[in-house]
Amino acid sequence: MVRGKQLLVDAGPLRVGGFRRLWTAGIVSALGAQLTAVAVPLQIYEVSGSSASVGLAGLVGLAPMAAAALWGGALADVRDRRRVLLTTTAGIGVTSLLLWAQAWADLRSVGVLLVLVGVQQALFGAHSTVSRAVTPRLVRPELLPAANALQSVVLLSAGIAGPLLAGALLPVVGSATLYLADAVAVCATVWAVWRLPALPAVGGGERRQDSVPRQIADGVRFVTRRQVLLTVYLVDFAALSLGLPTALFPQLAAETFHPSDIGVLYAAVSAGGVLAGLFSGVFTRVRRLGAAVAVSAAVWGLAVAGFGSAGSLPAAVAWLLAAGGALLALGVFRKTVLQTAVPDGMRGRLQGIDTVVAVGGPRLGDLLHGTAGAAFGVTWTVTGGGALTVLAALALLLFCPRLRHHQAPDGGGEEAPGVRPCATGRSSRSTT
Repeated sequence: MVRGKQLLVDAGPLRVGGFRRLWTAGIVSALGAQLTAVAVPLQIYEVSGSSASVGLAGLVGLAPMAAAALWGGALADVRDRRRVLLTTTAGIGVTSLLLWAQAWADLRSVGVLLVLVGVQQALFGAHSTVSRAVTPRLVRPELLPAANALQSVVLLSAGIAGPLLAGALLPVVGSATLYLADAVAVCATVWAVWRLPALPAVGGGERRQDSVPRQIADGVRFVTRRQVLLTVYLVDFAALSLGLPTALFPQLAAETFHPSDIGVLYAAVSAGGVLAGLFSGVFTRVRRLGAAVAVSAAVWGLAVAGFGSAGSLPAAVAWLLAAGGALLALGVFRKTVLQTAVPDGMRGRLQGIDTVVAVGGPRLGDLLHGTAGAAFGVTWTVTGGGALTVLAALALLLFCPRLRHHQAPDGGGEEAPGVRPCATGRSSRSTT
């Protein structure tokens, strides 16, 4: 019985008051964010009648998100992280209100929508970066894998439930109400962040005189001089660029399965992640974090290769479920390494770089898969991309001994830095 419980997600981080409040609020806010994510492209298409304009919305948000992630990471290392997180969270809510206002006023302007999308994506990039830099100040090091798994389960679950909820509500209440619901949902996270204690920069913020670009450059140099960190980024980038075939899902659905099956393909990856998160006790206690990063990426690539050769929808879904589980494990191990292998004063900048990799990898992957799919066919492209991911992960594991031997830090029973004891659940904080 005890062994069975150890297979389930480790709820230990939820005993920390601040983490528990932010995690719970994140469930509400993540669902709200999905409502906006569905409403925006639909409204752009209704106004413009062009799918090109919908695609432009995704491109418009890319550069602001990446730049703001780096900027937010630099601020998180020299400012009170609670204040930075509060500002970005409130900004996301205000932008949702502005989206509601333009829909209510029936402006019917693609330009206004694109500007608001760019602003909101920038705020989201900074917010997610600061959030991940906050987590190590909330929970002890040995609980970080479990904390990251809990947060990933929320995001993946919202990615499944949110679009379904939006699809049911849109014909009844319209896009304006969805934007307003998102703005209200953000209030839950604003409240949870407000309840956190002050989280000042470690060392008194002695680097405040440095410019933000110089701080970002310091973070890049820090990464390039440490084999473990650089290799973790490379493994993740390889997995997201070589082995993420979502750009080919429409063609696969049309040629191999059925056009209506495309939703099942998209949902299967997220569902696999949710299932892995629910049973994350299987892997969150792993100590060899570096090897776990590479092995997770290799399993992801193997599952993608299997998906590429699947001839039936049930087989394809089974491979995608396995791929989604491996991708969640990769994310948990990657975040844990980046949160524990660096001093606190550098965590924000490294999380900013991580956000850029997480955003840029899939975008490059879409371009690579789309181009290769047109040249070599869908099956060869998907299977080949998965195989290349496996080779890249194993090669990095073989030729980078520091990654191979990197282990989780020993918690030693100490409380997380910057947080008072939380036995009563009255102090702490978290990320969404």
